This record gives sequence, structure tokens and C-alpha cells, in this order.
Amino acid sequence: MYLTAVVDWASRRILAHRVAITLEATHAVEALEEAFARYGLPDIVNTDQGSQFTAGAFTEAVLSRGVRLSMDGKGAWRDNVFVERVWRSIKYEEVYLKAYESVNHARRCMGEYIDLYNRKRPHSSLADQTLSASDRYSPLSSK
Repeated sequence: MYLTAVVDWASRRILAHRVAITLEATHAVEALEEAFARYGLPDIVNTDQGSQFTAGAFTEAVLSRGVRLSMDGKGAWRDNVFVERVWRSIKYEEVYLKAYESVNHARRCMGEYIDLYNRKRPHSSLADQTLSASDRYSPLSSK
């Protein structure tokens, strides 16, 4: 299974995500469009060079909206260190601790973990505050 997530660098909040059994651009585009709809357009989208992000459907979804697209160097995890830290948290606090029974079970558990990550989990970069307490990012509908 594959997890695609849209992470805001400033707040570290996971804005949208998809769990799928294939690594297709469709899932990345869906997550991206959900984040855009809920939070508005950013100035720039940064990704690694995974096939789902270099696909025409994904690059078109970004560039057609006037958003700049930046891609990390190949194998350069330091270019996207904030997202790599999110992946580490997800792996060690969720994925490695569970044996998912099905794709739907994985989706449900991942949604629950991301809610915990965004709302209740303390973050050392925020002096152990939660992302919600730091109040750096909110959906467009609540503005």
C-alpha cells in the first residue's frame, strides 16, 4: 500500500492524504486537489521525484493553477526534510505497529493517526505543543 500526503511546511500539518494499492498520479492529484479546496493555493508545491509526482496529470494539476512546482534532487532526502520527518513518525507510530487486515482498514487507521498527528500529538519543534494549539493553519471554511 502507498500513502500520499500533502504536508504544509510552515505548520507541519498533514492537509490531505490518500492510501492506495497503486502508486498512480491519480491518488496524488486527489490529495492535492483536496488540500487546495480546503486551504487555498500555495505559492509553491515541493515534491520528490516519484513517478506519481513527475506524471503529467500531477504537474498539470499544479502548474495549471499558477502554482510553482519544485522537485527535490534525486535521492536528496534533505531537500524535503520536514516531509521525511512526517514519514518517520507515521512509520514508527502507526504502520510498523499494525498488521492491516485490508486496504479499508489501513485507510481508516491512517485517517485516525493523521487526525491524532494534527490535533493531539505533541511536536518537539513546537515546544511539545500540538499542531492545533500552535494554530498556524486553518481551512478556508473557518476563516
